[in-house]
Amino acid sequence: MFASLFGGETKQDPGRKARADAGIFIPRGLFLIMEDNSMPYDLSNYLVIGVSSRALFELSEEDEIFQTQGLDAYSKYQIDNEDKILKPGIAFSLIKGILRLNELVQGKRKTEVIIMSRNNADTSLRIFNSIEHYGLDISRAALTSGRSLVPYLKAFDVDLFLSADEKDVQAAIDAGIAAGLIYQTDTSYEDNSAPEIRIAFDGDAVLFSEESEEIYQTQGLEAFLEHERKNAEKPLPEGPFAKLLKTLSFLQKQFGVDNNPIRTALVTARNSPAHKRVILTLRHWGVRIDEAFFLGGAPKEGVLKAFGAHIFFDDQDIHLKDSSKVVPSAKVPIKSKEKTKKLI
Repeated sequence: MFASLFGGETKQDPGRKARADAGIFIPRGLFLIMEDNSMPYDLSNYLVIGVSSRALFELSEEDEIFQTQGLDAYSKYQIDNEDKILKPGIAFSLIKGILRLNELVQGKRKTEVIIMSRNNADTSLRIFNSIEHYGLDISRAALTSGRSLVPYLKAFDVDLFLSADEKDVQAAIDAGIAAGLIYQTDTSYEDNSAPEIRIAFDGDAVLFSEESEEIYQTQGLEAFLEHERKNAEKPLPEGPFAKLLKTLSFLQKQFGVDNNPIRTALVTARNSPAHKRVILTLRHWGVRIDEAFFLGGAPKEGVLKAFGAHIFFDDQDIHLKDSSKVVPSAKVPIKSKEKTKKLI
């Protein structure tokens, strides 16, 4: 949870690397590597991303072993292959870009990435060996031995959770945490080494609630457009990713306008006249959105490819099936009690 201003000095700990190499294992499933044993490390001062091992690395073969042969076979395979480096997964380029923010101002960290996994400590060394191989500045993890990750998302003040496990993502959304289900695809993405982190969002049911589209579902397109026209001055209710967008906007302001390392885009099926309410809502929130595309039902993948998104968040499979062919994508489920068929 990003709660206070960025920019605090990071205390240097000469023993950090030694502890990170050795690891500090806590039995009963939870694994933590602490930054500094002498002083508490307040994660509320940072943009915190929780990422599962299957989102960060390519683990489809390993998951197949787990699903078909069971835990013992999976554990043996991981231990036998501890020194075999994992290939980057769908969220790898995004995480690499997020961590790059910490290099921009010497001594001032902006973000923290935490491995959130249902693995246990004994099967995790391959993950950390791969993290070290790629030079990723990740020193914290929660390993729960198959238990739910949601309590630890809140304990670590996670702003965004990325996972390949549908149940974990749904539970996170139900708990009020921005979460995306990594959209699995056979597409091999090139390493996105753009100097900016580029994040794209759908509008309704992602940045905004799905309230307005209920008008469309029950009364049709014309009624929806008329409703949005009449309520153009009324801000849209916040959706599950509203807080994340506000956090990113705040972080952008720390770097200034020129050569900003974060770039955001809204890619929505809305069009005129429903665009006005969106623009005024973002203004009311006081957030910066760098690029906005009101497509009116036109395909999204062309715009996303041109934007060069490190990741795109949408709630509809009809869009994600195409977007995932050109950019890494993640599905945002609707809260369990609010699930309805989305038509817009």
